[in-house]
Amino acid sequence: MRKWFGKMLLKLVGWKAEGTLPGKKVILITAPHTTNWDFFYMILMAMYFDIQISWMGKHTLFRFPYGWFMRWMGGIPIDRRANHNIVTATAEQFKKTDALILGIPAEGTRKYVDYWKSGFYFIAKEAHVPIVLGFLDYEKKIGGFGPSLIPSDDLRADMDKIRAFYKDIKGKYPEKFGRIRLRAEDETETKSQ
Repeated sequence: MRKWFGKMLLKLVGWKAEGTLPGKKVILITAPHTTNWDFFYMILMAMYFDIQISWMGKHTLFRFPYGWFMRWMGGIPIDRRANHNIVTATAEQFKKTDALILGIPAEGTRKYVDYWKSGFYFIAKEAHVPIVLGFLDYEKKIGGFGPSLIPSDDLRADMDKIRAFYKDIKGKYPEKFGRIRLRAEDETETKSQ
C-alpha cells in the first residue's frame, strides 16, 4: 500500500524515481539540499521504494508541538552546539542493528556552504557501510539512488567520485548548492606539502 501510494503521489507531482540500494545498512547522502521541499520528496521516494529512511536534523526541529511527528518520520535530533562524538555513536548504532538507512544532508543547511559536513564519510568508514549518493534533480524531476562507494584510504579520490556524480544534478535553487568539498581534504593537502 505504501509503495503504491508513493508511486501515485510521485506521478501526480510529475517526478520519477530510479536506482537501488546496495543493502539494508547504508549512509544516504541527500543532496542537493536547497529547500524544505527536499524533505517532502525524500519522503515520497522512501514510500516509492518502500523503505524507512532515518535522518538527522537540528534539535530545534524536534521541539513541541511537532517533535513527535519528526521522530515518527525517522528523525534523529542532533544538538550541533555540543560535542557528542556523533560519528562514533552513529557507527555503533549501525553495528547494533540489522537495517539502518541513514539519510544525511551533507551540506548541513539549505544555504550555500564552502564545505560539506564530513560526518557522513567518517560514519560510513567507521561503521564499514557504503555511502549511497541520493539525489533530487529538480530540473529533470528525477530522484532516487545513484552509485554507492565504500570509503577507502584515499579521501580525495572518494570525494572526486562524489563530485563527478553531483556535477550535473540541479537542486531547486542551484545557486544554494554548496561546494562539494570537505575541510579534511584541505587539511590532508596542507599536511602533504
